[in-house]
Amino acid sequence: MLTDTDPHVRAQVNLHAVLGALPRLAELAPDAQALLAKLKRPVTVSFRGPAGLSLDLSFAQDGITPGRTPGAARALLVFRSAAHLNAVVDGTAGPIPAAGPAGLRFLLTVFTPLSNLLGSYLQPTPDRLADAGFTEINALLTLHVAATAITIIGNEDRSGQFSVAQMPDGDVDIEVGEGLRYRLAVRGSSIRLDAEPTGSPRAALTFADLDVAGGVLSGRYSALACICDGRMAMRGMIPLVDNTSRILDRVSSYLGK
Repeated sequence: MLTDTDPHVRAQVNLHAVLGALPRLAELAPDAQALLAKLKRPVTVSFRGPAGLSLDLSFAQDGITPGRTPGAARALLVFRSAAHLNAVVDGTAGPIPAAGPAGLRFLLTVFTPLSNLLGSYLQPTPDRLADAGFTEINALLTLHVAATAITIIGNEDRSGQFSVAQMPDGDVDIEVGEGLRYRLAVRGSSIRLDAEPTGSPRAALTFADLDVAGGVLSGRYSALACICDGRMAMRGMIPLVDNTSRILDRVSSYLGK
């Protein structure tokens, strides 16, 4: 099994799974909504780097959405390389900004605090996890990041590609409790998130509740221990759930560095 990570794949994970979780943060966190309330007009931030590193997010008082908003102010954040983008997400470097006065003001007063807030939820201190409300948001964000990262690693990482190649076509659900699920659609040795799932999956990885999901995905809980005591379960076609679990192991490698 590969243990090394590919810097470009990690940059894709950081861009689309981590920074791409900002819209979910805006839905969940009142402190994020308070920051967005400062906006007088929408702003689109474009993230750009070499070899296809590209993401657009639009920020408005009512939330954050993927893509560009017509008529919005613009701000550009440039990364010289995949390693530069990874260092920015790690907090050891800064992006190269390009924006007019309104865009620069937005980057300083709204975007940077939002990014820092996202980091505080995804990498919490132990005392923050004692707050039930904070822990719920942490688990929901962690689940969102992990589900998105599975698709990137399954399609781009060598080990992930090997796992996906062993999976028959079908849907795999990541289920939490009774009402929350992410569906992974496997087709032709590729994997993607299905935003509008219908019908039953061929396999599922289930967590008893958000605390278990967040704990397992962040490494606070042992997946094996949770399977043994019934807090986590797998069902359906074995090659689908087994290889999904293998890709999840790679997710922790990419997010943990």
